[in-house]
Amino acid sequence: MELAMKVAEAVHVLNHDTQSCNRVAANQWLVQFQQTHAAWDVATAILTSDLSHPLASNFEVEFFAAQILKRKIQNEGYLLQSGVKDALVNALLLAVKRFSSGHPQLLTQICLALSALILQVVAHGNPIEQLFYSLRNLQSQDNGNAAVMEMLTVLPEEVVDNQRIDSKIDSLHKIHYTQELLSHTPMVLEFLLRQSQVNFDGSVQQNERNRKILRCLLSWVRAGCFSEISPGTLAAHPLLNFVFNSLQDSSSFDLAIEVLVELVTKHEGVPQILLCRVHYLKEVLLFPALNMGDMKVIGGLACLLSEIGQAAPSLIVEASAEALALADALLSCVAFPSEDWEIADSTLQFWSTLASYILGIDVGGAKTEHVEAIFSPVFSALLDSLLLRSQVDDSTYNDESRVVDLPDGLMHFRMNLVELLVDICHLLGSTIFMQKLSIGGCASLNLSLPWKEIESKLFALNAAADVIIQDGQSFNFSAVMQLVTMLSSKPSDGLKGFICIVYRSLADAIGSYSKWISAFKENFRPLLLFLAIGISEPLSSNACASALRKVCEDASVVIYEPSNLEILMWIGEGLEKWHLSLEDEEEVMHAISLVLGSVPNLELKSNLLAKLLSSSYEAIGKLVDPENGLSHKQNPASYTQSLTAASRGLHRIGTIFSHLSISVATEPAADDLILLLLRVFWPILEKIFTSKHMESGNLSIAACRPLSVAIQSSGQHFVTLLPKVLDWLSTNFVLFQSHECYIRTASIVIEEFGHREEYGPLFVTMFERFTHSTSVMALSSSYICDQEPDLVEAYTNFASTYIRSCNKGALSASGSLLEVSIQKAAICCTAMHRGAALAAMSYLSCFLDVGLVSLLECLNCIEGSFNTTAIHVISHSGEGLVSNVVYALLGVSAMSRVHKCATILQQLAAICTLSERTSWKPILCWQTLNGWLQSAVQALPAEYLNHGEAETLVPLWSKALADAASDYLESKNSDGLKSDFGHMQGKGGRVLKRLVREFADAHRNIPNLT
Repeated sequence: MELAMKVAEAVHVLNHDTQSCNRVAANQWLVQFQQTHAAWDVATAILTSDLSHPLASNFEVEFFAAQILKRKIQNEGYLLQSGVKDALVNALLLAVKRFSSGHPQLLTQICLALSALILQVVAHGNPIEQLFYSLRNLQSQDNGNAAVMEMLTVLPEEVVDNQRIDSKIDSLHKIHYTQELLSHTPMVLEFLLRQSQVNFDGSVQQNERNRKILRCLLSWVRAGCFSEISPGTLAAHPLLNFVFNSLQDSSSFDLAIEVLVELVTKHEGVPQILLCRVHYLKEVLLFPALNMGDMKVIGGLACLLSEIGQAAPSLIVEASAEALALADALLSCVAFPSEDWEIADSTLQFWSTLASYILGIDVGGAKTEHVEAIFSPVFSALLDSLLLRSQVDDSTYNDESRVVDLPDGLMHFRMNLVELLVDICHLLGSTIFMQKLSIGGCASLNLSLPWKEIESKLFALNAAADVIIQDGQSFNFSAVMQLVTMLSSKPSDGLKGFICIVYRSLADAIGSYSKWISAFKENFRPLLLFLAIGISEPLSSNACASALRKVCEDASVVIYEPSNLEILMWIGEGLEKWHLSLEDEEEVMHAISLVLGSVPNLELKSNLLAKLLSSSYEAIGKLVDPENGLSHKQNPASYTQSLTAASRGLHRIGTIFSHLSISVATEPAADDLILLLLRVFWPILEKIFTSKHMESGNLSIAACRPLSVAIQSSGQHFVTLLPKVLDWLSTNFVLFQSHECYIRTASIVIEEFGHREEYGPLFVTMFERFTHSTSVMALSSSYICDQEPDLVEAYTNFASTYIRSCNKGALSASGSLLEVSIQKAAICCTAMHRGAALAAMSYLSCFLDVGLVSLLECLNCIEGSFNTTAIHVISHSGEGLVSNVVYALLGVSAMSRVHKCATILQQLAAICTLSERTSWKPILCWQTLNGWLQSAVQALPAEYLNHGEAETLVPLWSKALADAASDYLESKNSDGLKSDFGHMQGKGGRVLKRLVREFADAHRNIPNLT
């Protein structure tokens, strides 16, 4: 009693005390109380005590007690002894009787607790039978039917909704529970039918009772109560008539729709039954609702009719009177001018299903022609309605602000509509589809043009572009070009309002049909003017930039007339002030580069290129000008703008280099242009890379990009500049170690020029600076690797490139550096970050593969060779490598690493096998590898291994490693060392991989140590 009073006091404080600190303290005490064993007894006592109890009729305390029992049953009920469970079932039944006429929310909580408990004890005895016996007795009590109704509602919900991850009930018990429950379906349906026939004096009470009946019926339908009833019996079932009658009552309409939709999805014969009643749904319910604008009824019926048709498209294509009535009803729903697009959107899945079904019928058969002849008018009318509904609303159309966009609802509707428009185009054929989208009549400027209709048709035209183009028929795009011409003159006050959306949609269409539109030379000038205006506006810039790139790709050779070049140069020069995204700027620069690359006159091409990049050079020059240093310090905002402008300028230069590098292969003159550009660019690059401004991460990335592309495109022209470049990259990384872009750029340098022996010492020096940098040396645990995944990926990828590309002399001189890098990579392969771990493993595998190939090429070459370096690196780092590889196979991330880990172990085993045959055997042999594996397993915490696993794992893996090593060496020798597919080949390799996978799978629930 005393503890119950404390609970009541805490509940009162939690709900009513004005002091927040008191409420917090009360909440903490109640949370702790719920976790105690005493909570079972206290909560049960509160709910079952007689009226003389001090806590009787205290709703807040009783509600809290019911919640406690529900939660404890769900979370801890499986721990209770069977006798305790039975006693608790009886106590909750008593509580149901006591509160049958009480507060509905309290009754619901008690019923939820009881249903959860029934699910717990179903494996012991027959509690459901006892429960229904108790419910039958409860019906005879005053207001007992209310309690029975609530209990019957929540019971099947426990079956349908009990999918919690932490549920302690196994699937077999749930199946048994469901079977036991559904065996009482006749009694439940009879009870609901009797309740539906009870009349009340007050309409409010009647409506509330009907809603409870529907809610209870919905629960049982979801559980599958009609699964054993034949369609013929179900069609005549009185409860189905009750549901249909409930559709005419606004208070129960939504629940009745839910019941019918659930029946459609659960029972195969129901669509046929409901299709027979479609005239009632259409004439009696839908048409009056359409006339009155009743959104609730229209939306509900649209959902129901869509589900009926979607569940049985084969019935719809039979084109019966009912099927056509359903299609007509849904056409009316699509065309209904609602404030949002939800009603039309809810029908799209039905139309897509029907269209796909029709398109899937055997092509060329009589049935196909018959079905298409019947439904072509339907889909033609549907297209008209969809074009109407996909138009913007009046508020968007009349918005005159500078920035306006489609409403979220319309954007979502259009996204879902694209697939259906494609299907409609397939069904109607591209010719009819294009006729429906005609936007003719726009030959002259007319303020009364139907812009909403035009924009909607442009959207549909773009959505079905792939089908129309694939169809192969050419269409007249003169109307589109008339629009382009009309909109190619920018208003004095700029674009604003809905016309910005028109620009975007028109640009999307131009991009989709660029091959056809650009086939006519006279289209170019107005087209370029239109795109230039659209690029300068935020809303349409992306679409217009993309369209410009596509047009220039399709017509770059014939677009370089002076007037067209003038517009393109104006666009390029405007980038500085328009502040486009980097992606859009790249599209524009790529487009202009394509056209400039087609200019036959090298001098003109050079001049235009210099003009295009002049603003970029100027922005970079302003940043590095020493005279501006003081102003940068005094005005941080101005300095930030200068950094941004210079970064964008560098990005544009990189785009130009990228395009020219592609052109070199097909256009020898492009090589001369690259050299010319490099002469101008190099002095600027020198100033940038040796400036303090490289502390900026964005500027560093922007500077490294054109440098990387210039290195790749310039080839031999860049050789003499390598010493300076290597010094810049290594020095700047040491200064600004958060900028891994320097390491990534260095990888490109090594890839291009690593084979040149004269620069070997420079490459070694750069590798040394990177490896001994503070940030790389700090990679001493998987936790730190997870904090710096970009650095790990950049460094290990650089090391992989270094190993693959540098000559053997440079590699031989890098022994100590390789040893450190291998140790760091071994640590990084245990990181949780997938990209970092896999990059580290790739480097380990790359090093082992290069070392193995070198050994196979010259097994007896010892002094001063890379073989000696590789053997010493492996002998010094092998123990840590094996330990970390084994460790990488623990935890949730392990399965993605199985292949690389197995490959590394196989390569290591192959090297140890080879070393056995040489003078290196004292420092690296098969016994060495076994010792490393033994140490790795012994170093694992005991709780990480299964019982006896430490003793069996090493012998098992050693045998597999020996066989896998033989397979690997055999594969390498058989193809003259050319193949890189020796990994996991042969029986030994497959066995090793299986063992590694099984180990990872068995230990995936173990967290990685950090």
